Amino acid sequence: MNLSDGKKVYFASDFHLGIPDGATSRIREKRIISWLSEIETDAQQLFLVGDIFDVWFEYKNVVPKGFTRFLGKLAELADGGLQIEAFTGNHDLWMRGYFEDELGIPVHHAPIQRVISGKSFFIGHGDGLGPGDRGYKMLKRILSSKGTQWLYRRIHPDTGVGLATWASRRGPKHEAGAEDGFQGPEKEWLVQFCLQTLQETHYDYFIFGHRHLALDYPLPQGSRYINLGDWIKFNSYAVFDGQDMTLQYYPSQS
Repeated sequence: MNLSDGKKVYFASDFHLGIPDGATSRIREKRIISWLSEIETDAQQLFLVGDIFDVWFEYKNVVPKGFTRFLGKLAELADGGLQIEAFTGNHDLWMRGYFEDELGIPVHHAPIQRVISGKSFFIGHGDGLGPGDRGYKMLKRILSSKGTQWLYRRIHPDTGVGLATWASRRGPKHEAGAEDGFQGPEKEWLVQFCLQTLQETHYDYFIFGHRHLALDYPLPQGSRYINLGDWIKFNSYAVFDGQDMTLQYYPSQS
């Protein structure tokens, strides 16, 4: 894809809509919608890179309650011609057709590779990549299986979504923003993943979420690892203008 004159590509992740309560989430939802309204004038493509919702489980005829304004804004943008692509994260990995059918927005369940205006991108939520975290990687394989999801759908939606919400809120990271700062390349699994990947394939940009840390980290061969941060603490996102990538921040008071 080549960008048209004056157009940009936007990347954002980790909205975690739904936490810690309805009122607080609604404030964040309105802030995100305000941001979307501002970028629609020059956006050619928008990537929503996972954990859009803190809990999302689609039954055959039921989706989680709420987020009406946000979903309506996405529908408006998509109907207006903006190219939008979404990714599942570790909090909303059970997406199975609602975005595609109702909004016309494709959903990726694994990282993708793209070339935009001559620059190569590796884009994904980031969970389960790199060394370590074996327990989560095994859990993700179980939760991602069709059999597990079929069994879970046998549970009434009120109970199923309630259980998922309870399990999600047990983790502190998504409630408090980044638990800690950058730990150095040896301890950052996504940095290690980037370094391993660069040994075989060059990408100009690795774009991830998940870490809840707004970060622009230089890599060998002129590559860069961009972590998109979150909209709980940072209100951060990335913008590619056809030549360079920048990490930017939306005002909290908006």
